[in-house]
Amino acid sequence: MTRLSIPMLSTHSEHFSQELRQRLAWESVADHEVEETVREVLAAVRQDGDKALLAYTHRFDRLAASQAVELEVTASEREAVLNRIKPEDRGALEKAAQRIRVYHEKQNQASWSYTEENGTRLGQQIRPMDRVGVYVPGGKAAYPSSVLMNIIPAKVAGVEEIIMVVPTPDGVRNDLVIAAAEIAGADRIFTIGGAQAVAALAYGTELIPKVDKIVGPGNIYVATAKKMVFGVVGIDMIAGPSEILVLSDANSNPDWLAMDLFSQAEHDENAQAILVSDDKAFLQSVQASMEKLLPSMSRREIIKASIEGRGFFIHVKNLDEAVDVVNQIAPEHLELSVSDPDQYLPAIRHAGAIFMGRYTAEAVGDYCAGPNHVLPTSGTARFSSPLGVYDFQKRSSVIYCSEQGASELGEIASHLARGEGFEAHARSAEYRLKPVK
Repeated sequence: MTRLSIPMLSTHSEHFSQELRQRLAWESVADHEVEETVREVLAAVRQDGDKALLAYTHRFDRLAASQAVELEVTASEREAVLNRIKPEDRGALEKAAQRIRVYHEKQNQASWSYTEENGTRLGQQIRPMDRVGVYVPGGKAAYPSSVLMNIIPAKVAGVEEIIMVVPTPDGVRNDLVIAAAEIAGADRIFTIGGAQAVAALAYGTELIPKVDKIVGPGNIYVATAKKMVFGVVGIDMIAGPSEILVLSDANSNPDWLAMDLFSQAEHDENAQAILVSDDKAFLQSVQASMEKLLPSMSRREIIKASIEGRGFFIHVKNLDEAVDVVNQIAPEHLELSVSDPDQYLPAIRHAGAIFMGRYTAEAVGDYCAGPNHVLPTSGTARFSSPLGVYDFQKRSSVIYCSEQGASELGEIASHLARGEGFEAHARSAEYRLKPVK
């Protein structure tokens, strides 16, 4: 059995709020060298296009290509990958894709308008973006689930062209990632990564077309590059470490919750796993389960570092107080492992995704439940939402004035414009006023 040192916070303590802030505090390391490297890469790709892209791909991924076209995965290669993966893997990807597609189809919005009595028509025209770039991590990590979660909402939104980029160090491609892209509907796939891939998507090169928005997770170089190109293109979010908060009464299975906490902790050492309960003995039983199960985990060193470095338990007076704590933390993933989760759902104001009841493991949300697993982290669920169809759509206001409407609105606009000192605004509106008889 492995001993774990897990901090125990209590709302009974007068220092609870301060202790909670300290445990939640996380900021990405501001690395000057990373920023300088990214600036150099962005500038080079913007200026030299494919030439710089080839050079950086060779330098960082050890992938030698004599011409940029070699970096694209052809349609025949994609089809071959789809046909050679295990049938059970293909089936799992297709089932997950279908569930994700059905869920996101519910998010689709239509243009709308209404007409006032004087004939003025107001509304909103909703249109998809023309072209979107999806970044998928490569190397040691392979995330076909991330491919599905980022591409399918864009397809449902009606995006005309989806460009996927994925690094392939030493030229090694991950079949499941390529297969997921084919199933999800990526239009083109390029074997590039890092800041150079973000630059290519943001600025465009001879081979890679400029996109309107870049989505998808990446390392510190990718995250830094996305920050720097924001404004040239749109981005989804800058995600922090993965996190889970489990709110439980004393009747859940301690082994289940231990593994739920591990499921986030195994991401990396900065991931955060939090357990909240009104029963102190139950919290201790979950810790015992964690210590019992940890030696059997293949990523036990990462899990241990995460749990001891950033994880913690919170003992609350009652479950109503626990909900207040949840809203204060605004977690990425929230499990309500209680007998009647619907009782507490209306009071949850801030959470990226809410998993209801004892049988709903957060892990199913990562892969196949249907809702998106790209979620706000580090407390940003207070003002952000999961990735969805709406992230790939633009809204244009539509205003049509009838002759009578122009006169009525123009009089209001004239008064307000002159009050602000803008004569041309006022006179523009006044030209359309109906003559007084």
